[in-house]
Amino acid sequence: MKALKRTIVAIAAAAIAIPAAAQTVPGNEANDFVAAIRKGDGNKGLALLGANPTLANVRDTSGNTALVTAIEAREESWVGHLLKNGANPNFSRRDGETPLIAAARMGMTDVAEWLVGVGAKVDAANRMGETALIVAVQQRQTALVRYLLQKGADPDLTDSAAGYSARDYAKRDNRNPEILRLIEQKKPKA
Repeated sequence: MKALKRTIVAIAAAAIAIPAAAQTVPGNEANDFVAAIRKGDGNKGLALLGANPTLANVRDTSGNTALVTAIEAREESWVGHLLKNGANPNFSRRDGETPLIAAARMGMTDVAEWLVGVGAKVDAANRMGETALIVAVQQRQTALVRYLLQKGADPDLTDSAAGYSARDYAKRDNRNPEILRLIEQKKPKA
């Protein structure tokens, strides 16, 4: 698994040295591609992507992206394939859900590592102000919290939903004291 991860990160980093911008493609094509990923229809998805590589960076008419959809469907092979084919690791759904936040929500530490390895911004927030670290704390994902902190995630950024930071959420939830210990090791900025 580690060798596969290193290979995917290396290929994806080379493929997205300059992240692709969102592309405009006909809604049906984008809808069909995202739906194929959601349904696990690899043959259809590969055929569509092969015919139009820009599909790696589109939103369907509902605002979903292929990469976030692959993460939410737990389709790690699709995540790797999309990154290898130039998917932007910071391209969010219409609601601001980034691939890294989606990986945190799904508890997919390996995918989070791939995304950060190819340039995902660790402190990017969705429209509710949630960062991947806030979501990882809320989901009690200790390994992911540790990783995001090691990669420089700021535990003191606050969301706009409740006005709490990852540090605040960790203090309020005593079910996983290890998460609070990890966050407390990172001193608040003055």
